[in-house]
Amino acid sequence: NTYEFTMAGAADELVGKIATGDLDIALIPANVASVLYSKTEGQVAVVDINTLGVLYVVASDDSISSISDLAGKTIYMTGKGTTPEYTVNYLLEENGLTSSDVDLQFKSEATEVASLLKEDSQAIGILPQPFATAACIQNPDLKQVIDLTEEWNRLNESTGSMLVTGVTLVRRAFLEEHEGAVGLFLKDHQESTSYTSSNPDEAAQLVADAGIVEKAAIAKEAMPRCNIVCITGQEMKDALSGYLEVLYAQDAASVGGQLPGDDFYYTAQQ
Repeated sequence: NTYEFTMAGAADELVGKIATGDLDIALIPANVASVLYSKTEGQVAVVDINTLGVLYVVASDDSISSISDLAGKTIYMTGKGTTPEYTVNYLLEENGLTSSDVDLQFKSEATEVASLLKEDSQAIGILPQPFATAACIQNPDLKQVIDLTEEWNRLNESTGSMLVTGVTLVRRAFLEEHEGAVGLFLKDHQESTSYTSSNPDEAAQLVADAGIVEKAAIAKEAMPRCNIVCITGQEMKDALSGYLEVLYAQDAASVGGQLPGDDFYYTAQQ
């Protein structure tokens, strides 16, 4: 199948285009999809989860292996007032800690956090991929000591909620008119995900060639930790709805002021 791709540096660039019908399908942050559902009064639907969590605690201290080990620590991260902060707050609370037990120091860019980790061997950071991997390559003393996706999923085994980064959104009008084409896209998306896992060298080079990550070596090292997936159907709904509920509890505006209805989740294609 043939696809025309548009890459953007920020989700806002894509949101406007899908709202006006200039794009049919967009891969965007999960909470942004929920906001767009609210703004368009339900004229979009999620067809799959394409990326689970990409946040990792990075430190040189081998004694840090769980969220509770972060008590009394100063942690550098990005995402003040956005989903990274809400994710960390949730994980702290679920592990018996509060924001007063941990000193969260927010920086505007992940590169700032990486620089602090390079300068101070005792510093602790929370970084997204591929920055977490790049920081560890630049400083061999650093390790990715906690995978926040694993921590989230462990807490939610009974509900199916997962830590979600990105979803695939489709204009409802396009979905209703071309449901078969969307089904073919989902098949291709699943095959693409499988290819990435099975062919790390080739996939890493494609990532570098596209300018997503500067060096193929970093992309190859980071991709297994990027949690690239293609989760559809009821599993997608359980994973995403549980995640959005956590965000809604902390800041309703982060998901559009209200939780999306059941029609937000396209579950016909299993």
